[in-house]
Amino acid sequence: MTASIELNVRVIPNASRDEIVGWHAGALKIKTAVAPESGKANKAICALLAKRLGLTKRAVSVLRGQTNPQKCLLVEGLSEVELRERLGACS
Repeated sequence: MTASIELNVRVIPNASRDEIVGWHAGALKIKTAVAPESGKANKAICALLAKRLGLTKRAVSVLRGQTNPQKCLLVEGLSEVELRERLGACS
């Protein structure tokens, strides 16, 4: 069985660049330069997070909050400990 984790994120669309800001109030804050239209920002944050975690784009998806800045992402292939270790520099 593959490990997976639900990750709460706070997305800031229309930012100057794509970046993972760090942890804030129990959620991972992510900025994206992409506008929140037709799911483009969701795809951008999933791709950014997957790249940062060393996973395929397919391993990160939006579970809840497709049209909301507060989202719950599903990250497949990592445990919570592994996820936090790989994101350790974001704090």
